[in-house]
Amino acid sequence: MGISTTQTTREHSSVSQLTTKQQQQELDVEHVLTQLTLEEKISLTAGKDFWHTVPVPRLNIPSIRLSDGPNGVRGTCFFDAVPSTCLPCGTGLGATFDKDLLQRVGGLLADECRAKGAHMLLGPTINIPRAPLGGRGFESYSEDPYLAGILAGHYVQGVEEKGIVACLKHFACNDQEDQRMAFNAIVTERALREIYLVPFQIALKHCQAGAVMTAYNQINGTHAAENEHILKDILRGEWAWDGLVTSDWFGTYSTTEAIKAGLDLEMPGPSRWRGEALMHAVTANKVKKTELDARVRAVLGLVNSGIRSGIPENAPELHLDRPEDRALAREVAAQSQVLLKNEENILPLKKDKRIAVIGPNSKIATISGGGSASLTPYYTVTPFEGITSKASAGVDWAQGVYSHQSLPTISKHMQTVDGRKGFTVKLYNDPPEAQHREMLEERVLTDSNVLFAGFNRQDLAYIWYADAEGIFTAPESGLYDFGLAVYGTARLYIDDELIVDNVENQRAGPTFIGCGTVEETGTKELVAGEQYKIFLRWASAESSTRPKPDGVVLFGHGGFRIAGCKRLDFEASIKDAADLARTVDQVVLFTGLSGEWESEGQDRPHMNLPPGNDDLIRAVLDANPNTVVVVQSGTPVAMPWADQAKAIVQAWFGGNETGNGIADVLYGDVNPSGKLPLTMPRRLQDNPAYINYRCEGGRTLYGEDIYVGYRWYENVEIAPLFPFGHGLSYTSFKTTDLQVTQSESSSLNITCQVANVGARAGAQVVQVYIAAPKSRYVGRPVKELKGFSKAFLEAGETKEVNISIDLVQATSYWDEIEDQWCSEAGTYMIMVGDSSAAKNFLEAEVTVTKTTHWLGL
Repeated sequence: MGISTTQTTREHSSVSQLTTKQQQQELDVEHVLTQLTLEEKISLTAGKDFWHTVPVPRLNIPSIRLSDGPNGVRGTCFFDAVPSTCLPCGTGLGATFDKDLLQRVGGLLADECRAKGAHMLLGPTINIPRAPLGGRGFESYSEDPYLAGILAGHYVQGVEEKGIVACLKHFACNDQEDQRMAFNAIVTERALREIYLVPFQIALKHCQAGAVMTAYNQINGTHAAENEHILKDILRGEWAWDGLVTSDWFGTYSTTEAIKAGLDLEMPGPSRWRGEALMHAVTANKVKKTELDARVRAVLGLVNSGIRSGIPENAPELHLDRPEDRALAREVAAQSQVLLKNEENILPLKKDKRIAVIGPNSKIATISGGGSASLTPYYTVTPFEGITSKASAGVDWAQGVYSHQSLPTISKHMQTVDGRKGFTVKLYNDPPEAQHREMLEERVLTDSNVLFAGFNRQDLAYIWYADAEGIFTAPESGLYDFGLAVYGTARLYIDDELIVDNVENQRAGPTFIGCGTVEETGTKELVAGEQYKIFLRWASAESSTRPKPDGVVLFGHGGFRIAGCKRLDFEASIKDAADLARTVDQVVLFTGLSGEWESEGQDRPHMNLPPGNDDLIRAVLDANPNTVVVVQSGTPVAMPWADQAKAIVQAWFGGNETGNGIADVLYGDVNPSGKLPLTMPRRLQDNPAYINYRCEGGRTLYGEDIYVGYRWYENVEIAPLFPFGHGLSYTSFKTTDLQVTQSESSSLNITCQVANVGARAGAQVVQVYIAAPKSRYVGRPVKELKGFSKAFLEAGETKEVNISIDLVQATSYWDEIEDQWCSEAGTYMIMVGDSSAAKNFLEAEVTVTKTTHWLGL
């Protein structure tokens, strides 16, 4: 791959500076197929490196660049990357229930792709969080397949109408991180069709995404990347889709089987399965030449999409960061907020009253979950900064407790020996004890969490080395804990004193997407304002002698994470926070998780907040019952204090503008309109996958079948803490005059009048559920979401809301005997409300006069 363009390009630029002229004519695919040698055809079916396809210069076939991810475009490096816009996480986007907004989000990400020279965006993620503990649950939109599919379709439309290929992922049942490359999802055909494939089906019906990424896992005994049932029979057969199928990174497990099933592109490169092995399979007639040609044809189709985009091959990676992008990121962050409780109208807060800001998430910007969704943002805004920018009276602050899983990185307190922000990293092929050690490269980094993925200098040795050095200025006096986690081996020194040794007796941990060790720690007494030399000796992944972890993807050459902070006495600090809360009328407490707790490569072991958080919340609520609790997480957390709190806001991971988006809502500059895309259970034991989550004996039984999310809670009559679709406003709405008209073409038109009867402008999400009659053949959920629309209304305004539904599709279940969809004759109830547990649904009946079986999109 050589040195990434991100390493050599640092100029700030508008996307308009990128050429938009076509660099060449589109390929005549069928003619090119006749010109390619067998070796060239095989080379095209696998990546060149971590982010690029293989070019064939003699036939003017350029290399295509792919880039993560669903909430921002990282570019070609996990570390030292050119910054990008970070948008709210998938569940935050899902909470907007706003199709037009998601289409605008897609448009912004397409512009970021152009700035980063990327022809294909690896997103959106539309898997179904069947349990609250999934490490990547924050990436997905919703537990409801209809909501996920509709929002994904609009997101894809926004991406692709600007000439960028969107890649729906992960196809399918990629709903847990435990043994993610190995587990066998045992799922009925009905649940597969009605829950896990529907988001893809709906998205592709709305907008033909150019690519689909396969999941890591098996589905009923066969890995997704070689599963003919989902790739050949369904995706390309029933749905007649003709785009490119790519593997997830290192998610290809065979040569012949994957080619025959329809996996077009193995990523990343260089290939592990498609070099000499595929050549042998073709010459031995295990793979037909026509089958190989079909794979190559899809890759050439992607190349043509790249050519049409006008983005040059191997384009430099540039900054975008336009004012309109910042405004959109702030708008999305605010629109994603869900007001869960607001007793006594505690919210909105008053800007001219003194406020106490408390909690572990107040002065950190929890912009994203961890793993593929993470990126380097242009900037971040913490909740404390957002509130301070609006408050005209005093703002007091108290830490309370910490929320970190590992110690926080020390980057913001580091500078180089010559005074620049950050620390230096020097790369070597020779070990430290070598007599003549030649430095390969030196960089200044500003993030002490470094993963060498997508970085592949051609001159690196099998084991290579890095020295990191910087000056740490202690912000406070006291005893400091320092932590070192590695993917490789390393020792950490402070002022030449060995503080942490992570070379011998290494312990496997969750760091580096499951590839790294646990964080090993050491301590040192520091004095405020004093400067200390931090020095790290690191060796790449192959230097480690510990066994390779099972069931994880081994990313890149390794990594290191240097962290540390002053040790905190939780009991004393909680008392200080409670004492502060007693002195003010307005208190807002920020709690939650982060990209450490919710990350690709690991599932959460429980729903609890980090240690000490519940104690802090209870103490502050006791001291000031009017405290507003703001939770930042991508998936549900336990809230044992929920009945005590009068005001709760679910704020998700909010991207660059997280602090401003939260402050806009807390102070009432934006009226909250988000709705929960996930059910929030009172207890982990209440969730539908409680007994059957995680891998046991190589398999995960999807025992809840079609009863995922609210379908489960309603079916077994367990009241959740907060139901699917729930979300309050600072104004009040009244929905009346439900009218349902049915056409001969099976189209159902639903209209109602929505009035804003409060004193503030706001938005209401009208949700349409359908309840099926009792069937002689199958069980059906109590009701299912089949339509929604978001209406913005001024105070006193009334609008007519129109929602159109395909009645046959909306009333269908998967008939496992006929192996088709079935819309069964009978009388169905149309239920219109503001959540799945609305107190007063508007209801109407519609009749399906004949039973219909069907296939397709």
